Amino acid sequence: LLKVLSRIDSILRSPRAPPLIFCPSKGPVQNYIKENGQGCGFEHLPLTIEMWADQLMALKDLHRSLRKLSLEFVPWNTADPQDNRESIRVEDLQLTVDAILEELEHKEKNSQTPSLQTLSAIVSHFQKLFDVNSLNGVYPRMNEVYTKLGEMTNAMRNLHLLLELDSSAPPTVVVDTVGKLCDIINKNVTEQVQQLLGTQDIHSIINKLEEHECFFPPFQALIQDLLCLLEISNVDDILPAVQNLK
Repeated sequence: LLKVLSRIDSILRSPRAPPLIFCPSKGPVQNYIKENGQGCGFEHLPLTIEMWADQLMALKDLHRSLRKLSLEFVPWNTADPQDNRESIRVEDLQLTVDAILEELEHKEKNSQTPSLQTLSAIVSHFQKLFDVNSLNGVYPRMNEVYTKLGEMTNAMRNLHLLLELDSSAPPTVVVDTVGKLCDIINKNVTEQVQQLLGTQDIHSIINKLEEHECFFPPFQALIQDLLCLLEISNVDDILPAVQNLK
């Protein structure tokens, strides 16, 4: 018995034993052990052994729970050699937990990969947006949209440069700027026409144009007749030719 108690005492004193388990006893038993060269106490030994037994049973319950969790996250890993063992080791439980954690990390990394339903919804939305009736027409329409987008992007970039606008200016700003330039050009053309015709009134401009329309056809016919009569081809030669006839 003393050898057994000494063996248990060495286990309790081991660094691997849970803390606060060993408690030296006092009294006749302790004095007897000291007289025989053994300095160990076993007052709490029954409670400690009962606690260890409960923990071993709890390990089995924990193992069953982890197996259920493993079948949920790692269903293909059905082999479990630990099921046939009488005792369950902490290392066995740790392996199961590591397998579950590894699978969770793998799923988290692949969580950004779209599902088949998501991809199908994207294609259907594209067909609605760009009026594509069949799946065969999706790729050609994608290429067409890409080409048109490239052309528009280049045109907008050139307009930004020509109009000296910031590259971040939205299309509405570009359109407004082009509209203002068109107004300025139209205004300048109107002013030039007014200066040319010597009038500031649109009705006067119309009258001037009507007068010129009535005057120039007869004048052009007269010039043509003079060129034929004088047998010349240049308008600048009419005056010298008439002077020579004097």
